Amino acid sequence: MNDTPLQPEETYSGRLLGFTIPSQNARGRLVRLDGVLDEVLSAHAYPAPITHLLAEALVLAALIGGLLKDDGSQVTMQAQTEEGAVRLLVCDFKGGALRGYVDFDESRLAELGANPSLFALFGKGYLAITFDIPSGQGRYQGIVPLEGGSLSEACESYFYQSEQVPTLIRCAVRSGSEGTVAAGMLVQHLPDGEEGRERLHARLDHPEWEHVAVMGGSIRHEELLDNDLSLEAIAWRLFHDEDEVRIQPGAAIARGCRCSIEHYEQVLGRFPEEDRADMRNDDGLILVDCAFCSKQFAIAG
Repeated sequence: MNDTPLQPEETYSGRLLGFTIPSQNARGRLVRLDGVLDEVLSAHAYPAPITHLLAEALVLAALIGGLLKDDGSQVTMQAQTEEGAVRLLVCDFKGGALRGYVDFDESRLAELGANPSLFALFGKGYLAITFDIPSGQGRYQGIVPLEGGSLSEACESYFYQSEQVPTLIRCAVRSGSEGTVAAGMLVQHLPDGEEGRERLHARLDHPEWEHVAVMGGSIRHEELLDNDLSLEAIAWRLFHDEDEVRIQPGAAIARGCRCSIEHYEQVLGRFPEEDRADMRNDDGLILVDCAFCSKQFAIAG
């Protein structure tokens, strides 16, 4: 137990903050996105419901990606349906580099009103979370139905159903004249007390997890979004009364679109020459649009 009041000096603005609660076998991540979020959103003139949806998804991608420790690891989130107003939502996070994009039907979205539910946006959709880890596990994916009231709830279901890890996620989004701000917290119970072990005894009613879930669930949206309240202070306010909290500074967050002429040249090089010939315009160039950042690349294919 650590009952010494903390005087936070670091806000960890623009970067992930990791923390652990050893006595409860729990770990967590906190993140607050402001400037980087506006950079990502500025690539497209998204209407308000899509802005809110993508902002939440980017926070989730950062929180989940922040769980990966191996250099070069990447997490990709995809939410998709054949019937909803949103055709595809995709975000990924790699070493602090964050990007995201939403493809949607404008006319169908307009019919849904100002605050459409998750079901209205996606219908009977699904959420796929893919982990690419260069060492050890390699690449693996989990898929769960897009159910519940938010993407955050769907991600909680993913961790419990696919990885048997009780998880609490809270996200908050606010848009105004100064742009969009979003923040979130993820807390997990590791029943075996060690990361990376097979979790055979995951229980939502485990007394350790019940304690952590109650404390974490008390966070308010206003606290997550309050720039005057550091992420470090949030972790300590929630959990330090009865437990030791260990702070672990994480990666700096930046807009991370990885598009380049070199990348698209490599991709196009995998196509047969006859296919590339069909792609060329009258000037002999292949025009490639990046959905993430809206840049267009002219490639001599």
